[in-house]
Amino acid sequence: MVLRGPWGSCGGPGAALALLRAFRTRMLRQVLHRGLGTSFSRLGHFVASHPVFFASAPVLISILLGASFSRYQVEESVEHLLAPTHSLAKIERNLVDSLFPVNRSKHRLYSDLQTPGRYGRVIITSFRKANMLDQHHTDLILKLHSAVTRIQVQRPGFNYTFAHICILNNDKTCIVDDIVHVLEELKAARSSNRTNFAITYPITHLKDGREVYNGHQLGGVTVHSKDRVKSAEAIQLTYYLQAINSLNDMVAEKWESIFCDTVELFQKSNRKVKMYPFTSSSLKEDFQKTSRVSERYLITSLVLVVTLAILCCSMQDCVRSKPWLGLLGLLTVTLATLTAAGIINLTGGKYNSTFLGIPFVMLGHGLYGTFEMLSSWRKTREDQHVKERTAAVFADSMLSFSLTTAMYLVTFGIGASPFTNIEAARIFCCNSCIAIFFNYLYVLSFYGSSLVFTGYIENNYQHSIFCRKVPKPEVLQEKPAWYRFLLTAKFSEDTADSEETNTYESHLLVWFLKRYYCDWITNTYVKPFVVLFYLVYISFALMGYLQVSEGSDLSNIVATATRTIEYTTAQQKYFSNYSPVIGFYIYESIEYWNTSVQEDVLEYTKGFVRISWFESYLNYLRKLNISTGLPKKNFTDMLRNSFLKTPQFAHFSEDIIFSKKYNNEVDVVASRMFLVAKTMETKREELYDLLETLRKLSLTSKVKFIVFNPSFVYMDRYASSVGAPLQNSCISALFLLFFSAFLVADSLINVWLTLTVASVEFGVIGFMTLWKVELDCISVLCLIYGINYTIDNCAPLLSTFVLGKEFTRTKWVKNALEVHGVAILQSYLCYIVGLIPLAAVPSNLTRTLFRCLFLIALVTFFHCFAILPVILTFLPPSKKKRKEKKNPENREEIECVEMVDMDSTRVVDQITTV
Repeated sequence: MVLRGPWGSCGGPGAALALLRAFRTRMLRQVLHRGLGTSFSRLGHFVASHPVFFASAPVLISILLGASFSRYQVEESVEHLLAPTHSLAKIERNLVDSLFPVNRSKHRLYSDLQTPGRYGRVIITSFRKANMLDQHHTDLILKLHSAVTRIQVQRPGFNYTFAHICILNNDKTCIVDDIVHVLEELKAARSSNRTNFAITYPITHLKDGREVYNGHQLGGVTVHSKDRVKSAEAIQLTYYLQAINSLNDMVAEKWESIFCDTVELFQKSNRKVKMYPFTSSSLKEDFQKTSRVSERYLITSLVLVVTLAILCCSMQDCVRSKPWLGLLGLLTVTLATLTAAGIINLTGGKYNSTFLGIPFVMLGHGLYGTFEMLSSWRKTREDQHVKERTAAVFADSMLSFSLTTAMYLVTFGIGASPFTNIEAARIFCCNSCIAIFFNYLYVLSFYGSSLVFTGYIENNYQHSIFCRKVPKPEVLQEKPAWYRFLLTAKFSEDTADSEETNTYESHLLVWFLKRYYCDWITNTYVKPFVVLFYLVYISFALMGYLQVSEGSDLSNIVATATRTIEYTTAQQKYFSNYSPVIGFYIYESIEYWNTSVQEDVLEYTKGFVRISWFESYLNYLRKLNISTGLPKKNFTDMLRNSFLKTPQFAHFSEDIIFSKKYNNEVDVVASRMFLVAKTMETKREELYDLLETLRKLSLTSKVKFIVFNPSFVYMDRYASSVGAPLQNSCISALFLLFFSAFLVADSLINVWLTLTVASVEFGVIGFMTLWKVELDCISVLCLIYGINYTIDNCAPLLSTFVLGKEFTRTKWVKNALEVHGVAILQSYLCYIVGLIPLAAVPSNLTRTLFRCLFLIALVTFFHCFAILPVILTFLPPSKKKRKEKKNPENREEIECVEMVDMDSTRVVDQITTV
């Protein structure tokens, strides 16, 4: 290909082609931008031509769909919501259940070994830190135990007691915690004046020869030499129930409720002790309790937002004031949320307490869109027809609102996809997507038609509230002062053409920004302090960012002053010396008699306290192996015949699985033991690192084993699943910002927007950590929302500034704040006022929600009104207008670029510079 033509000073054909591509890209952007603006203008004109239809249709749809929400269902499974949908822990639990069912674990009920099931627990302690093993408290605890076993659940035709629904022993008696047997033996020893009875910690011996672990039954223990217990400040009792069918489960659930009432009643009659009851249903009930305790606070929030929205849209001019639009803007958001709730309910979705955050997601996005439309209305000419003014509003504001809505749909859509492994996060994102989509439609239709109706009221010079014709100024002079105050208005014939654009300056926020704030924030002496303040902001954010911790406590999602909080606090205070019991399961046939295998198994469990048969069994085998060298068959025969009959190992059969082969040989195909780790109350994080290390070791060890505890099901959430929705949303947001660069008039807008979002998210993560908010499901959802909230508020400011020409940077910063600052300030004030009552809700879930959303709003506001206005005054893009030289010889111009290929086909592209 041959290039020829008068290049001017472009530097050759390469520079000319680059200039040509840049010109084409810019032209394409301008064509797309103008085409979308024209489309929205026609849409606005169409809405203004049919306002009744567009006002009534959203209301009817919301009523029809929202009516189904009156019969909503509540999600009762906390594990389904907060545990990963696909996790290794669930596979491990299924394997454990298949090898060692619960009915094979009658004497191994250590802190929910495999599945929580149905149970009732109570921690008994004293207000005066008394010894719970003394005679008085021992008798009191046994009396409570007797009261619990006498609990009755009345059903038609039969009364169920604990004996009917408990887990039965081989002799058909109820199995209770071993600590009850210890207390009974202690009482018997005192009755017979025996002084040789001693309780050791954390493993003690019963009179039948069994070794039992009491590390989770005795709390606040003080020991003598040789682990002999001197005193214990707390004792925990656990009662496990059967739930083998629906009727049994129903009775067990009712028993749990009566159990809590019985413990609380017993507490009232014994004021010197404090009892903390807890059941398998407590977490579920306290999680959903947040919704009930939040009702009156949400009503207060709604009243405050309605009041402030009306005030933000009001001004002294009774004709140009738009108080109804403030109320109707909030109604638009409400209708969209109601429609989404109805759709979720009709499609089989269930309600949970995390949905409390959705109205605040809608409030931030929806109100800003309505306020931005109202701000665009103020820029239109009053002598235009309402249809033309509405078309101008749609053309001016809907493109930006459409792009930010698309960002919401993409980020929350990714969160609602199968990539999200946490069901609570997925449902929240799905519901948010539906609500945002309908909010977009309702803003175009319902709020657009509301703008049309108020526009007609304004054009007819009717009062904005009472819709009464406002009299002329000469008529008002004859009226009382209060009457003149209520009907103050500025008529067009009394306003000069030069003042026509300033008719809305009587609005307080417009007046404040234009007359004071814009000049102050761009003042040369203010800028250094803002930059210094930003450096301080980054420093504190970095300090918090380096301390980010993943939320690992399910009590962070429940209401405060509940059984879950009180029980968890007591458990961490008195029973944090040892970790939850971890099951160590060998699921292959190994050579237990082999010394090297024994050493491997013991090495894997090094550092743990072994609280079952395994260590004694291996030591026993090791001795026999050294003394006699028996072959495998002798070991298995001895194991079945003599070893299992030893009282010390009476319950060994619950921890092994035998398999008989064709030649009548018996092999051990699976076995288990239980481990606990010595921990400290202030360093429980080390426990989770230890457990993860043990799980990784199981994948590379010579012996095939797994480790499991029910808490592993939730721990997987923090290891892999919590950050996934945020990571995917950030990637999708960056992709959309890159893609939308072709839709905006200048790609530099997206560059600035990306940097702003990064700065805001970095600050929010850092400051929420300093505010003692952990990275859990709720905070991650808030951070996803923070990406969109920042784009919502900062995109119009940056767009106006970047696209501005001819004037200085400072002038365009002022202009951007004057044009969009009012809408940002109005939505921010309403949002903050709506959040304030949320801080008073007695719930850890709403506490996390409030702190994260408050920080997002505050940091975004700080960037919109301080950081960006200052930084943009001395960073690109440059606004200096290059002076054109009048000398034609110095004027650079490209007349023509000719491209000729080998077939002599000529293509001419002409670029004329001005």
